Amino acid sequence: MSRPLIISDCDEVILHMVAHFKDWLEESQGVDFNLEGHNFSEALRWRESGELLKPDEIWKKLGGFFDTEMDRQLPIAGAIEALNELNEHADVVVLTNLVDFRRDKRAEQLAKHGLHAQVFTNQGPKGPALRKIVEEFRPSRALFIDDLSQHHLSVKETTPDVVRLHFCGEPMIADAIDCAHRAGHADARIDQWSEALPWLMERLEGNAA
Repeated sequence: MSRPLIISDCDEVILHMVAHFKDWLEESQGVDFNLEGHNFSEALRWRESGELLKPDEIWKKLGGFFDTEMDRQLPIAGAIEALNELNEHADVVVLTNLVDFRRDKRAEQLAKHGLHAQVFTNQGPKGPALRKIVEEFRPSRALFIDDLSQHHLSVKETTPDVVRLHFCGEPMIADAIDCAHRAGHADARIDQWSEALPWLMERLEGNAA
């Protein structure tokens, strides 16, 4: 019989990202990052002029961060330990929204922190990519972990039998993002690995709906 499968996002689930991105922007890029409300596109301003960065400028900064600053990223508390424990009971893979040429670098980054997992890259909604992963692994059951509500909706639409946990381990943005559980797109919202691990284990073992 096939093993269960856990498909986890990386940034803000396994590794901190936005806090390190903010530090880099403010230290060396002449950009202030202030996330007030839900709109990431209105969080970045040029320090000198006070003007918002244009969308293409934001994407350029994000690309620059992942090109040169991934070594800054530190694990979310308990994430590596929890996923390694889960790996004793299920296959664990990472589905991350990075361009494909960064896949190996992400896998190496995670391995340095002690998580050796297959990495899948994706751009856009994650539902179609997750469906392909499920078709490849043919697991006995599948669980999805991500910090963004839109990806839970996408997975619900493409593979509704997948159990979905909305998890955001970055306090800076946890209260600012839309809650997938509240919207009906996720089965639960938990932001601490000490609470998420037992919840996931119960579902792996089939002891909870």
